[in-house]
Amino acid sequence: MSAAPLVGYSSSGSEDEAEAAAEGRSKPGGQNSLPTQRFPVPDSVLSMFSSTEEGPEDDSTKHGGRIRTFPHERGNWATHIYIPYEAKEEFLDLLDMLLPRAQTFEPRLVRMEEFHLSLSQSVVLRHHWILPFVQVLKDHMASFQRFFFTANQVKIYTNQEKTRTFIGLEVSSGHAQFLDLVSEVDRVMEEFDLTTFYQDPSFHVSLAWCVGDARLQLEGQCLQELQEIVDEFEDSEMLLRVLAEQVRCKSGNKFFSMPLK
Repeated sequence: MSAAPLVGYSSSGSEDEAEAAAEGRSKPGGQNSLPTQRFPVPDSVLSMFSSTEEGPEDDSTKHGGRIRTFPHERGNWATHIYIPYEAKEEFLDLLDMLLPRAQTFEPRLVRMEEFHLSLSQSVVLRHHWILPFVQVLKDHMASFQRFFFTANQVKIYTNQEKTRTFIGLEVSSGHAQFLDLVSEVDRVMEEFDLTTFYQDPSFHVSLAWCVGDARLQLEGQCLQELQEIVDEFEDSEMLLRVLAEQVRCKSGNKFFSMPLK
């Protein structure tokens, strides 16, 4: 049995931090990036923000006992860039068919609280860098057009530590547009000396998750049955074709939206 694709999910508190970055395999550590010119942030901008402000409080009881990938420190804010996925009524109807079937193979599975497609790993920003980071990100996203994509291929994912397993719908059309977006997001990450995305990403919408490595239970027969449900669902071809209209950045408990043209 082949290994499930890894996903770079942070182990922070909220679901969207937990479901952080989607990918096929990790970027090799020795990979070199093209040099990027870095511009200093003006002192007038930095002086607007205190470097001592605390990030959101962490309480493991609020997020299903997930284990943090990086420790919570005062002034550190877990940051994640993604495209939100609007869950229409018919999509939730499909999920109501998929989840009970999957739970017959792995009863611990629970539905995601929200849905999105990741464009970055979960990274840590100091509080006083949030607004400068978001402004640079907005500049890089300004030229992108809205586009349609389809996510209809059921796939099993784990985070890098294999402490969580996810059922997702992988993108089957629109992949090139996602790669273009990630290329620009990576440029922003490099400007701020942050970790870029993965070399061979698997863009997907996560539907459900559970603690632990449940690949053995979910791959094979379960995966086949879930794909059959998707393929046979009424109007699934149109239902799972979605218009990407904005890029969103979440840093701690702050949200920033960047509409596509």
